[in-house]
Amino acid sequence: MGALAPLLLGDGRLPVGAYTYSAGLEPAVVAGLTRDRVPALLKARLHTTARTEAAAAVLALRAALREPVDYGPVQRALAARTPAAPQRETSVTLGRGVHRLARRLAPGHPAVTALAAMRPRPLRPVALGALGAVLNVSEEELAHAVVYDELQTVASAALKLLPGDPLDSVAWILDAEPAAAAAAAEALAVRTPEQLPARTAALTEQWALEHARRERRLFLA
Repeated sequence: MGALAPLLLGDGRLPVGAYTYSAGLEPAVVAGLTRDRVPALLKARLHTTARTEAAAAVLALRAALREPVDYGPVQRALAARTPAAPQRETSVTLGRGVHRLARRLAPGHPAVTALAAMRPRPLRPVALGALGAVLNVSEEELAHAVVYDELQTVASAALKLLPGDPLDSVAWILDAEPAAAAAAAEALAVRTPEQLPARTAALTEQWALEHARRERRLFLA
């Protein structure tokens, strides 16, 4: 894959189910978030969720390159840092899509077969670490891809939930670049599952719980 691999990971059209996911934007909008507050939401998620998930993906990538492959420690650490059940369930659903893609690309790869044996099913960052091993991306590329994916997921969902000038979403992402770089750097500095950042956003978790009970919704979460 060469230089195309990290670009694929950062592509919002990657067919792994993320197009059904708003990264928390839809619950926030229902709770009253307005378009002018989207940049603040982006930066808040970079400071919390994105850092934790990027670090977990990097840890999973490292685990995928060892023998035997054991995702258990990072899976348990990440689950403990995802206290809201709907958020864990969403992560498992998205992880299933990532696993399916990894299995299509390299069904016999040890990093992929280890995912199939996991119970409970792998969370999305763990599956992304395995996919990173399949695509032979570096830790730096994976961390930045996970962080960028968080940004572009919110920005893309905003086009449906809070219609406006599409160029605004580009400006939002560029404006968030310093925070995104800091999130990726912190993720790369994590060496063990015990060091995984435990930064949660209580309001976002509450919105996720409320969103899970709604019968009418556009996005999974």
